[in-house]
Amino acid sequence: MRFTYCTLQYAMINIRKHTIFPEEFPESWASDWGEDEFGLWMAFTYKGVRQAFRWCEPGTFLMGSPEDEPERDDDEPQHEVTLTKGFWIAGTTVTQALWQVVMGENPSRFQGEERPVETVSWEDAQAFISKMNGLKAELKLCLPTEAQWEYACRAGTTTPFSRGDQIDSSLVNFDGNYPYNNGQHSEYREQTVDVKALPCNDWGLYQMHGNVWEWCQDWYGDSSPKPVTDPQGPDTGDSRVLRGGSWIINGRNCRSAFRSPDDPSLRNVDFGFRLARGH
Repeated sequence: MRFTYCTLQYAMINIRKHTIFPEEFPESWASDWGEDEFGLWMAFTYKGVRQAFRWCEPGTFLMGSPEDEPERDDDEPQHEVTLTKGFWIAGTTVTQALWQVVMGENPSRFQGEERPVETVSWEDAQAFISKMNGLKAELKLCLPTEAQWEYACRAGTTTPFSRGDQIDSSLVNFDGNYPYNNGQHSEYREQTVDVKALPCNDWGLYQMHGNVWEWCQDWYGDSSPKPVTDPQGPDTGDSRVLRGGSWIINGRNCRSAFRSPDDPSLRNVDFGFRLARGH
C-alpha cells in the first residue's frame, strides 16, 4: 500500500467511513486522489480532461424492488446480492470532453464539454473503453455490472430513489410532467445538463437517476429472487441492460430498481455510460 489513509475531520458533515479498503491506494495511474465526506476517490487525467472514481467496498444489499413499491415492474424481484470484491466506479457519466479527446469526435445532440456524451450505443462504449485501455492498460476500465450499478446507485438505501421515496427536477433531470407515484409536477428541461449540475448521492456519485440512461455490462435476462453472489448476468442474449432513466423519461423509470433492455448497437439521444474498474 503506497498511501497512509488519513483521518479527516469535517465539522457538521456526515463522513462515510470505509471498513474495507482497496489493496493499493493510490494506483500508479492516478493523477490525484484523496478522501472526503463521501470516502476514497482517485482520478486520471488524459489530455487535460479529468475523470474521478469512487471506491465501493464489498457488501451485501437488496437488489430490485419490494412488492409494495408503487409502479414497479415484474422483472425487479427483490433479492439479496453479495459483492465479494470492491470496485471503483466513476463519479459521473463520461463527459463529451473526455469522449472528444479519446475518440476525436462528438456524437452528442446536446453539445457541452461537461454534459454527458450521448447518442452512443453499448458497442460504442466498448470501443471507447478498448481505446482507453490500449492507451493505459493499468486503468482496467469496463462498464459496471448491473448489480454493481444498482449497489452504487442505492448508496445504502432501499427506497425507490437514493434520495428517498420521491424526486423532482431539483434532484433529477427527467420529464417532470410525469412525476412518480402522484408526486408534484416539476420542470421538464427537454435536454441534458452538466454531469455535476444536480446533487450527488451519499457515496458521491452524480446523476445515477436521470439525465442519460447508462449502459451496463450485462445481457438482459430474468432476475432471480434467490440470494446471489457476484452476479454477471446471462452468458448470452439479445439486449444489454440500461439503468437510471433520462432527461426524456418519466419518474417511474428513474427508480433505482428499474431495468431497461435494448439492442447493443442502438444509439439514442438519451443513451450514455459510466466507467467502472475492477471486474
